[in-house]
Parts: sequence; C-alpha cells; structure tokens
Amino acid sequence: MLTLDMIYHAAFVLKNVARKTDIIKAPRLSENTNIYLKTENLQTTGSFKIRGSAYKISQLTDEEKKNGIVACSAGNHAQGVAMAATKNGIKSTIFMPDAAPISKVEATKRLGAEVVLVPGGYDAAADAAERFVAENNATLIHPFNDEQVIAGQGTIGLEILDQMEDIDAVIVPVGGGGLISGVAFAVKSLRPDVKVYGVQAAGSASMVESLKKGGPLMIDSASTFADGIAVRCPGDKTYDITSNYVDDVVTVSEDEIATAILSLIERQKLITEGAGAVSVAAAMFDKLPIQGKNVVCILSGGNIDVNILSRVITRGLVRSGRNVDLTIALEDKPGQLESVSRIIAECGGNVVSVQYDRSDVNMAITSCFLKLALETRDADQIEEIKDRLTKEGFKIVS
Repeated sequence: MLTLDMIYHAAFVLKNVARKTDIIKAPRLSENTNIYLKTENLQTTGSFKIRGSAYKISQLTDEEKKNGIVACSAGNHAQGVAMAATKNGIKSTIFMPDAAPISKVEATKRLGAEVVLVPGGYDAAADAAERFVAENNATLIHPFNDEQVIAGQGTIGLEILDQMEDIDAVIVPVGGGGLISGVAFAVKSLRPDVKVYGVQAAGSASMVESLKKGGPLMIDSASTFADGIAVRCPGDKTYDITSNYVDDVVTVSEDEIATAILSLIERQKLITEGAGAVSVAAAMFDKLPIQGKNVVCILSGGNIDVNILSRVITRGLVRSGRNVDLTIALEDKPGQLESVSRIIAECGGNVVSVQYDRSDVNMAITSCFLKLALETRDADQIEEIKDRLTKEGFKIVS
C-alpha cells in the first residue's frame, strides 16, 4: 500500500535524479485567482514522469534488472523509463503507439531505449508490451497503476507544500491517475485543508466517468491532442486513491487547452504540451471554485511536437480572438476592396490574406464573396470591425 513514508523515501532517492522544479507566480493568467505554476515541464526529460519511473526502477531486485525492463507509453513515461534504465545499466524496451509524436519517439531512442512502434493506440501498444513481458520474463514498469510509481509522483506534492506555505488548492492534470494519486495523497496527508482538483480533456474523461460510475471504467475512445493524458481507463489503484483524496475532477475542451498553451507562451514564456496545460485551462476558464484563492497549477510536461504546437497556436489565436476569417458578399465592382480594407485598418485590424470567390452558383452573376484572414487584438475588436462593415452597407456572410 502507498504510505507517506514511501513518498518521503522516494524524495530521498530522487534527490540527485529529478529536479526540485520552481514554482512561478503567474499574475497575468487570471484576474480573479492567484495562480502559481509548478514547472514540471522544465523537469529532466521535460516531464514529471522521471520521478515515478526512476523510483520504481531503483527498487527492483538484481534479478529483475538483469532480465530487462519494459514500458508502454505515448512518450513521457517512455523517456523517464529510458533515462532511468540507461543510468542504471539496464536494457529497456519501450512500446509506443505508431501515432506517438516523432519528437518523443526520437527522444526515447536517444536516451538509450529500444523503441517498438505498434499500429493502433495506447491499448494496442500495452497489449504488445504485456506479450513481450510474458515471453521474455522482463519487468513491466507501469505508467501509473503502481504504488512505487505513484510514490515517485507524490514527491511533487511534498515539494509544493515545502515551497508554498499559504496555499488553498492544487490543480493536477489527470490521465491514468498516477500523478494526481501521488500528489493528492501527499498533500491531504500533511495538509487536509488544501483542496486537490484534477483536470481531464473532455474527449478523454475516463477518470470523470469512472468516478460517476463508482469504479474504473473503460471509455469508448480517448480523443484529444493532449496525448499525455489520453488514457481510456484509470488503474484500480489510482482510482481508489483519487476517489478518497481528490475533491473534484473536471474537464476542459480542446480549444480551452489550446488557449492555455498560447497564454503560457505569451504571458509566461513557458512551453507546455496539451496535457501540461489542462490545469491552467481549468483555472482560466472558471471550471473550479478557486476565485480569490492561492492555487498551484502543475504543468506536467513540455514535450510538444513542433508541428502540433504550430496548429495549437493557430487554434489558440482563433479562440482568443487574435485571428479571424471573414466572408463578405460584395457587388463585383471597383473600389469595394479598398473600402473594406480602409474600415479594417481604421479599426486597427490587419489583413493577412485576400481571396475572391466568383464561383458560388447561389450568388448573382455580378456578385462575389470576399474572403479575408485578419489579425486582431481580441474578440471585442472583431465585433467592432463587423459592426463598422455592416453599418457601411457590407453583408457579412460568416
């Protein structure tokens, strides 16, 4: 069973392995809440996962180490296991879904692991890992449903309480539940007055649904770009701890996650992956009763593929009113574009692309659709531009 002594022992073992990451105040992320960021995105390997995997590996017997270790992961757990195994001279084989971000696959290889890509999602990779374990008598390092892994993740809770005296709540990303189990157990054991909240992506809300059902539940799919928390079923161990120690688990949308990532980049100069930003998304979009409170959001990881980051930034810009596409129905005659451009410029917007469409069969022969892509300040400026265009006789289609 998980105990507070195990978490303290993990903290001792990990002293020279995992960084004691900083807590940074983030006043620009919310007007109503005092947000602080626990920067596990700056952890060794770019994720908190090194804590649990390194502690688990440190407790293996010589026989278990000799037979090699195996893990299944979309990326962050893979890197933690690979790094800890290589440091201890242990052979590691990591099974990853073939859709895992290339950056995480290559990072895992660089850390010394043999990587096996498996067609399908996490579950297919997990099945392949279990077959390999049975055939080779290797030791499986589970990404979350293991007390020693949970104890390693719980060291974050000890650090938070050590770094901040005046704290009201901790917000934790949730996938399989290893991180929130460890953090909640540590925090509630030492400071039961501190609230612990979990956050999942709405398209991968396995813990939320499990808590509603009253036991671990396998959901139909885990659909989210936050691949680090795309888990279809929590563990029985993590479910038990979460149900006993966590105050609430909520969900955030893909757009809300994207906006949080963009806000962290612009306002805090911090890069996070989707899973790492869900805690901030929950705080920014008022998903929890934390107004006026001192709240620590755990940024669980920063290993985001640059191609995904580009798409996320674009989505975040649209969601926050920084980019907008307008389609305007025009009479196809001279001076129309000049008039539209003048109005947008006077409102402070910037036109970045222009396209004429005369091909729509539903429009008049003498008409066209003007499609514009704009850079704007916020949603209010978008509405100002639309109002000005409408007042001057232009018809906005979308």
